[in-house]
Amino acid sequence: MHYGFDGKVALVTGAGGGIGRATALGFAASGAAVVVSDVNIEGGEATVQQIEAAGGRAIFASCNVAKRSEVKALVARTVEAFGRLDFAHNNAGINNLGADEYEDEAWDRSLGINLSGVMYCMREEAEVMLTQGKGAIVNTASINGLVGNGQQPAYTATKHGVIGLTRHGALRWARQGIRVNAVCPGVIETPMTAPLVADPRMRDVISGMTPMGRMGQAEEIAAAVLWLCSDQASFVTGHPLVIDGGATAT
Repeated sequence: MHYGFDGKVALVTGAGGGIGRATALGFAASGAAVVVSDVNIEGGEATVQQIEAAGGRAIFASCNVAKRSEVKALVARTVEAFGRLDFAHNNAGINNLGADEYEDEAWDRSLGINLSGVMYCMREEAEVMLTQGKGAIVNTASINGLVGNGQQPAYTATKHGVIGLTRHGALRWARQGIRVNAVCPGVIETPMTAPLVADPRMRDVISGMTPMGRMGQAEEIAAAVLWLCSDQASFVTGHPLVIDGGATAT
């Protein structure tokens, strides 16, 4: 769907592939200028190339969202390049598949990127949007932000935290024109989950865990992000939108 984002500016973190890339492409296809951000320089530049090849406008800006100074510079770069910031998809995150998240290094890294990174981004993005009197922020949480996961304490805790931050931001800025929502994906086919499904037998197992019998696609999450940013969702804020093929309905 084309949302008519002409003249608008979108910032997407973690846009070097997967959900972030799909969202960046979606914003551009609807007319927005896009700031593509990632620590993966090659992936981020490839996303920009795809946008430009389709006739859109985009720039790449490297950023480690766990570092406050880099987030501040990222938002400043966005305003410098395009003069404003209308939409932000705070999507950068990690999933320590196979690691022991009770280990300090894994725990600290998860909190830094998945939780503090979202807060740093929200804080800087809101500063710009407040001066404009309008804006929409969407954070990537997870169904593990709504239900438990016995194997991943850090991932589960940080994604619960993202939903908490989302609700906080929605309340804080509700009367100042800024809407803050979250998407909660189930198992989505992305580079992050690729190691899980490299074995066709494991793919069948994981697909079978979802009532719809398949993994989700990045474009299905991107479609939800774009809708949440659009005027069609003008009365939606503080909402964790579940996109999981029915996994949490059981």
